[in-house]
Amino acid sequence: MDAKYHDAPIKIAKSFPLGGPLAVIVMDVSPGLLEGDRYEMDWTIGENAHVYITNQSYTKVHPSGELGSELLQRYALAPGAVAESMPEPVMLYKDASLLMETEVELAPSALWMGAEVLCPGRTLRGELFHYRLYRNRMRVRLGGELIFAQNQRIDPSRQMLGAPGCFGDLTHTGTLYAFSDAIGAGQMETIRGALDAWPVREGQRWTAGVSLTHKHGLAVLAAGTSAWVLEELLGEARRALREAVPGLAPLTFRK
Repeated sequence: MDAKYHDAPIKIAKSFPLGGPLAVIVMDVSPGLLEGDRYEMDWTIGENAHVYITNQSYTKVHPSGELGSELLQRYALAPGAVAESMPEPVMLYKDASLLMETEVELAPSALWMGAEVLCPGRTLRGELFHYRLYRNRMRVRLGGELIFAQNQRIDPSRQMLGAPGCFGDLTHTGTLYAFSDAIGAGQMETIRGALDAWPVREGQRWTAGVSLTHKHGLAVLAAGTSAWVLEELLGEARRALREAVPGLAPLTFRK
């Protein structure tokens, strides 16, 4: 790591080699995101560098009023760079409001992968979609060209989340995105095969699918009844993707 800077309550708790990649663990030393908090994370990955980014625990979002909380992440990847963003799940407490924004700038031959698992609340306390608002925006550019954009909004008080065609009887959602000019139909089919072969977890319900994005990317979308199942499922999708992208070696990382 050439340089780093952080300011409370966010800090880089630890970095260490994982064979090829450098692993970086980000720590939030506060109880979580409170009303009016805005976290900004900027990552610059140099030419042919490879970084695996995660955090030490769930991103906890506390109750808030009109201000809400914000989490902004920016990634700038030089040619041949690889960034894997694999954080722990996001936990939205009752009356929480969160805006997440992700901006990715890719040079040719760079690869960015990002996963997210969203929890509907502290379910053991009876919090099931009791949060106020969740917004998630993402923009990805390759060589300066916008290749992907999404704008998600979940407003439990106004949307029928339990309706067929929405969440139905599922509660947790997970996504895995990958963008690179090396991504194509071959990688999608490899992941699809891995998901089809993934074993049933007793007592758990889940569904998942994978598709290509408009250009130079793919998306794995999943829903289930617990966070750990989706973490395992997306981990299997990421393993399959690594096998299908030239130059990426298998990676095992346990905290």
